[in-house]
Amino acid sequence: MNEILTVINERVDDIPLLQAQVQRLGLPSLLDEHFPPHGNWQGLSLGWVAGIWRPHIRSEGDHRLNHVEPGVQQRLWTLRRSPGQPGHALDCTDDRLEVVLLALSDEARWEAGESALHRHVLRVYEVHPERVHVASTSASGDWTVTEDGLCQCGHSKAHRPDLPHVQVMPAVLAPLGMPLATAGVSGECADDPLYLPAMTRGQESLGRRGVL
Repeated sequence: MNEILTVINERVDDIPLLQAQVQRLGLPSLLDEHFPPHGNWQGLSLGWVAGIWRPHIRSEGDHRLNHVEPGVQQRLWTLRRSPGQPGHALDCTDDRLEVVLLALSDEARWEAGESALHRHVLRVYEVHPERVHVASTSASGDWTVTEDGLCQCGHSKAHRPDLPHVQVMPAVLAPLGMPLATAGVSGECADDPLYLPAMTRGQESLGRRGVL
């Protein structure tokens, strides 16, 4: 009697490579440590959900929440073998991804997790930090201005006061251009108050001083 084989075809694309990068960075375990979910959370951990979502964004170039679950369903067998954990498409519904976003919006936990991630990355790549550059920049666009929105009109470094923009202050490891900390405020705010917090977070990420 001939055995009937069931063949499942999936487009692998760049997902295994991106998943390998996520695992090498230790991103799922780091997020689980710094962003523990509420007690009713079931299925894949918050860190692993984020670890699947990040490659999806990079692979598809699409950050919309409701497109992740169908994308996971199309590559379910591939994803189950990449993280090494059982998973289902329902682990990445838009509701669960919204919970992930809410958890990551906790500034105190974010800064602690960001510093821990950077220390891990420096160990992975054996980078010897010598200089950290801190300089503000802005990004403008044809956005709608709302009263409590991030995009506001103010002094424009691009000489476009008619366009709303955001102020961004990165602390960047030279010469790699790797961001150690990034702070942002709405466009009508001054960038002066962002320097000291960026320096402090950069020092916490490196665990040393004297590299500004």
